[in-house]
Amino acid sequence: MKFVIAIIQDYDADRLLRAIAERGLQATKISSTGGFLRMGNATILMGLENERVREAIAIVQQHCRSRVEVQLDAASPEYVEWLPGGVHDVMVGGGVVFTVPVERMARFAGGKDVT
Repeated sequence: MKFVIAIIQDYDADRLLRAIAERGLQATKISSTGGFLRMGNATILMGLENERVREAIAIVQQHCRSRVEVQLDAASPEYVEWLPGGVHDVMVGGGVVFTVPVERMARFAGGKDVT
């Protein structure tokens, strides 16, 4: 088993979660905040059998593309001094995926281990 952690832009989260569910996979979304631009992110967590990891990563890649957005200096006042004044094109989106080996996974329902 593998634990797959995908950090994506919040804008892509609903579309990604629908695609994951359509493939019969399960995921949990945790809202998070990005670093430099302080934009909303989503951290998607999935426990998967080894043979489904490539499929899950392909779904993330397909539904979380990078794109250019316009960023105004006023939206990031702490960075104004680093950038020339006005409007800037900023690359956002895409994603980062981590895959971690899992020794054991258990699902609990009604206090019982159902795995």
